Amino acid sequence: MQILEGIAPLADRYDGYVLDLWGVVHDGKRPYAGVAEALGQLKARGKRIVFLTNAPRRAWFIQGMLDKMGLDRALYDGIMSSGEASWMMLRDRQHPWFARAGLRAYHIGPERDLSVVDDGVAELVATPAEADFLLNTGPDPDRGAHSTDSYLPALLDCAKHKLPMLCVNPDRAVMVGGEKLICAGALADLYKPLHDDIMEVGKPDPTVYEPVMALLGMTDRSRVLAIGDTPHTDLAGAAAAGMDALWAMTGLTANKFGDNPSPEALAAEARHEHVSPLAAVRGLRW
Repeated sequence: MQILEGIAPLADRYDGYVLDLWGVVHDGKRPYAGVAEALGQLKARGKRIVFLTNAPRRAWFIQGMLDKMGLDRALYDGIMSSGEASWMMLRDRQHPWFARAGLRAYHIGPERDLSVVDDGVAELVATPAEADFLLNTGPDPDRGAHSTDSYLPALLDCAKHKLPMLCVNPDRAVMVGGEKLICAGALADLYKPLHDDIMEVGKPDPTVYEPVMALLGMTDRSRVLAIGDTPHTDLAGAAAAGMDALWAMTGLTANKFGDNPSPEALAAEARHEHVSPLAAVRGLRW
């Protein structure tokens, strides 16, 4: 597999860019070196840029996080997240799963994720016995973010009441400041043998790319390049949505392969994940 030093060789081939956030734009605490310059170079060429993240929070919340990291809003055109998509689906109740889900939700996850139920799209309850569905946004501070073991009692209780699960982040893990942490998808994996009525919202589901195209203001997906660090979600999702993909060697990929992976190792991983990115890139830099 070809490994590029930056995105400049591909820049003029595409009009729109769909970029993962955690592991591509930033490490959970600050933007990676060279990101602002790369985004600036794309914007100077008139490119459209949308961030697509499996984060279980509304777009407005994520924009505030990026503001605190010092990322200029002029460097991108929009944000779509699993949290935003889930909120829209809870609001509209048109998808069959959401139409039958009910309104009362038992939440597993931190309070910072509760923007996903803004404007009363769901009612939080204190126990699984009171709930219509399980709202899973990932690990919480009390039970920790390194292992799923401490979540099993709560998941067993939810399964006993046959609660369908809304998983608002299909990622299984994420890198935050160099530390690998579990995500909501890991809890979904633990829940599946207990009760397999699970709705995951986000990449790699191609439906999440429909609002992304609207934010880009584009219809031709052949003119859009997706960049991500995770084959299972970012690269597979781009393929399912009919977009070319570039594999970033940061985030989870750097954690697995180190700073200088071999082209052969990357090619083998791509085959294992059934994805075919155009190339790999050292990072989101020019």
